Amino acid sequence: MSVFNDSVLYPCFLLTGFSGLESRYGLISLPIFLVYATSVAGNITILFIIRTEPSLHQPMYYFLSMLAFTDLGLSTTTLPTMFSVFWFHAREISFNGCLVQMYFIHVFSIIESAVLLAMAFDRLVAIRAPLHYAAILTNDVIIGIALAITGRALALVFPASFLLKRLQYRPVNILSYPFCLHQDLIKTTVSSRRVSSIYGLMVVICSMGLDSVLLLLSYILILGTVLSIASRTERVKALNTCISHICAELTFYTPMIGLSMIHRYGKNASPIVHVLMANVYLLVPPLMNPIVYSVKTKQIRDRILKKFKQKV
Repeated sequence: MSVFNDSVLYPCFLLTGFSGLESRYGLISLPIFLVYATSVAGNITILFIIRTEPSLHQPMYYFLSMLAFTDLGLSTTTLPTMFSVFWFHAREISFNGCLVQMYFIHVFSIIESAVLLAMAFDRLVAIRAPLHYAAILTNDVIIGIALAITGRALALVFPASFLLKRLQYRPVNILSYPFCLHQDLIKTTVSSRRVSSIYGLMVVICSMGLDSVLLLLSYILILGTVLSIASRTERVKALNTCISHICAELTFYTPMIGLSMIHRYGKNASPIVHVLMANVYLLVPPLMNPIVYSVKTKQIRDRILKKFKQKV
């Protein structure tokens, strides 16, 4: 009985890197560090360009700023524990510290999903109602969307943390990744996890599940509108404005689906595969989004080149 009392009050969690490759962590951490550095630099560049260029103060770029800020938050949330594991072999994390990291990882993930949906809505309005675009997506509307996106994420994830807090754990619990995720924490409990599991599933359905359905519907409507345009040149031009958004959405949802499939059906897979997929899920979107938008969005690309030439 005392073991359970201690486990409730003072559970300890051990993060896991790539099992069996501990001697190579210094080498493994190098590409991870480069990915983080590139992600942070890329997203800060996007924010700086949009902030300093008045011509980019438009709804599309406001949503892109939200995406860049979310990617920075996601990178910053996972960075401390990953580098503590790979650089210092420091695996231990307190229960409260783990809950805080888990909370913000899932909050930023849900925010990113919603921002991608908002960007799809932006393109839908721009293509289907170009004459009313400025009247529909006013600054007040964009602020309202941003507040709704943030409020939904904060409200959905908070009860999950509270439910995990009420469960019982062993004094020492080994996690599967170098950071804390809800689906990983819930596996370590020694008490009934039914309520927490059901709530976790409901959060996924009400956030990313709903967002993905609305996202698909948005692009079906966009495609229908584009195909009704008589001019082939105008059709191509309209589709080109969506390419960078589609790339960002694939970059976000593909690793997430892969991680879910591995977690659900890959119980016999190597632990290295699980850790690799989790790292791809959290590292790739913040890395690729600024690259995609810098390459595929002419306005962003031109401003970055202009700033670079001014420095040179």
